Amino acid sequence: MEGFIKCSETEIVKSEIAKQIYAVSHLVGSFQLRSGRISNEYFDKYQFEADPILLNAVVRQMITLIPSDIEVLAGLELGGISIVTLLSQYSGLPTAFVRKEAKKYGTSRLAEGVEINHRKVLIVEDVVTSGGQIIISANQLRQLGAQIDYAICVIDREESAVDKLLAEGITLFSLLKRSDFPN
Repeated sequence: MEGFIKCSETEIVKSEIAKQIYAVSHLVGSFQLRSGRISNEYFDKYQFEADPILLNAVVRQMITLIPSDIEVLAGLELGGISIVTLLSQYSGLPTAFVRKEAKKYGTSRLAEGVEINHRKVLIVEDVVTSGGQIIISANQLRQLGAQIDYAICVIDREESAVDKLLAEGITLFSLLKRSDFPN
């Protein structure tokens, strides 16, 4: 993919990552998602994010999804933080850590870390269903002067996020889609 940061060919292939994520984080039952919808399956992102070898493999593959004009990576609280930290390490791009809401004490900031004003910012998320939190955070970051045209995630559950984000001027790149996993 021209215009994207390249990754080493020696890394674990995407299909193997999908198998490993599914094995450690796929749960079956009744789960309420952030969108409010009830799902009979859930990807417990903290299970693959807590495994240093698997997280490393995931992030090494995600580097290829970073558009070349990005100046800042912005990880969303909480699941995007471990991913964005490692992405920053491997890509050399600075990071902002984005809260769901500005804290009421200390710096009282919504986005901690590097300055985002007048910079091209890539939102980093773990699992995306409807894209709701990306839209909320993108609008908040845009109010702070960030230019946001893209977001990346580990897993797109393929439940309308791509279209909803496009309607907000955001293109979503995902390492994996729900269809990459067993049914």
